[in-house]
Amino acid sequence: MTSSPLEVASSPYDVSPGFRGPARPPGGGRAAAVARRAAGAEASAHRGGPARGTGRARPRRVRGPAGGGAAALDTAVVLAAVAAATERITVVGAGYAPGLRPPSQAAEQIAGLQHVADGRLVLGVGTGGGRERWTAAGVPYEERERRTDTALRLLPRLLAGERVPLPYGPGYPVVEPEFAVPMPPVWIAGTSRSAVRRAAHLGDGWFPSLTSAAQVAEGSVRLAELAAALGRPAPAVIVGTTGVLGTEPGLPTGADLAADLASAHGFPPGRFAGAPVTGGPREAAERLHRYCGAGVTRVLMDIAGGDWRHQVELLADVRALLR
Repeated sequence: MTSSPLEVASSPYDVSPGFRGPARPPGGGRAAAVARRAAGAEASAHRGGPARGTGRARPRRVRGPAGGGAAALDTAVVLAAVAAATERITVVGAGYAPGLRPPSQAAEQIAGLQHVADGRLVLGVGTGGGRERWTAAGVPYEERERRTDTALRLLPRLLAGERVPLPYGPGYPVVEPEFAVPMPPVWIAGTSRSAVRRAAHLGDGWFPSLTSAAQVAEGSVRLAELAAALGRPAPAVIVGTTGVLGTEPGLPTGADLAADLASAHGFPPGRFAGAPVTGGPREAAERLHRYCGAGVTRVLMDIAGGDWRHQVELLADVRALLR
């Protein structure tokens, strides 16, 4: 395979619809299990393994009081657990929604995470979760885009410790954070035109997930055009995907994973057909290589089955084939 600039990173401790661990692992629940996997992967990688670890936390679809069923793990809680258990890996929060909370509260939460992560945080920002998620937080669903843009404009100043008048609340209060931290890189999640626009205006990266190379290529062109019109460098393009590597019996198939994703997100059964990455390292590398021509520089892959240590080793083989 020809040389590729694509970087592949693993997130075997992801909290997502593809997380196939027990409902409550022993020793502190799912968040603690995620932290233990992150620490183990970091130790393995820094003993000479070629795979780069990326601790990634993403909330599940809301199934709390507004949506029925069990409540989801909070992104910030899992990020804090992963950050506290590790020292080197990048900690990526996919789908963090600053528009759900007042900007000052979001700034306090992000400042705390950045402090615990010692500067290793990457903030993946989204507006998803469905109407129920926003209604449960007391935020009109129709205001999610505007509130997210406002938060992203205010966060750099708030995290720098500036006195900032806030757009919400009686009298437009002015807040001054107690301490300053560096603003983490912001990756804008989503595939909509508004997500691409937000990435061009306010992001350091565009972060579509479970999307075809053709769709990513189309979005990348628009992203570059918008950024150029604003006089900004084109943000990086990072793709999120999920899958299981290897051919041994008992592993979930691509069809199994696609059905799980559709069920978890409330989409028709065929919505994610073909999205999961499966098969041996060469087959997976050929699949991921398609993103190179779409402007993608990094792929984050959720490990959705099998022994995660072995999966990370196979993903290292995929990465080597792409270099």
